[in-house]
Amino acid sequence: MIRCLPLLALSGALMLAGCETLDLNPSANTGTPSVTVKPLGQLASLGLVRSGETFSGRTSWYSVRTNGGTRTASGEKFSDHGDTAAHRHLPFGTMIEVTNLANDHSVILRVNDRGPYTAGRVLDVSIGAAKKLAFDKRGITNCLVEILLPAESAPIASGGSEPEGGE
Repeated sequence: MIRCLPLLALSGALMLAGCETLDLNPSANTGTPSVTVKPLGQLASLGLVRSGETFSGRTSWYSVRTNGGTRTASGEKFSDHGDTAAHRHLPFGTMIEVTNLANDHSVILRVNDRGPYTAGRVLDVSIGAAKKLAFDKRGITNCLVEILLPAESAPIASGGSEPEGGE
């Protein structure tokens, strides 16, 4: 189950609205898609770390034409070229890595809208993101979604230098 992050922990993610998209080179076609893991340095340069929380399912795209050019549920003006996504429950500002399981293309997006409202779909992305994921012509694809966290809110692993229990 996806845990909701405290709103304050997301304040750093909201500042990352202008982060650039990182595309992956597709791996050799072996008949089954394999997810390519980005080097930690690339996520770290954006101030993000992997949460380890993932989900997958059908992903579709939408555009200014399909949403009537309106604002998103978060109040932002929708842009076809924004690296943004709509999810039913993730808090606005949540950063996610979306990987197209058909070709291993991957982008980092920010949740700024609600949806999708079509049964069986887990995520809507901007048409610009769909082009980067290479499914804009098809309209729907299966994706893996990983929730990313601001680096400063990630749990710190214990170095083992002090005993637990506070002696």
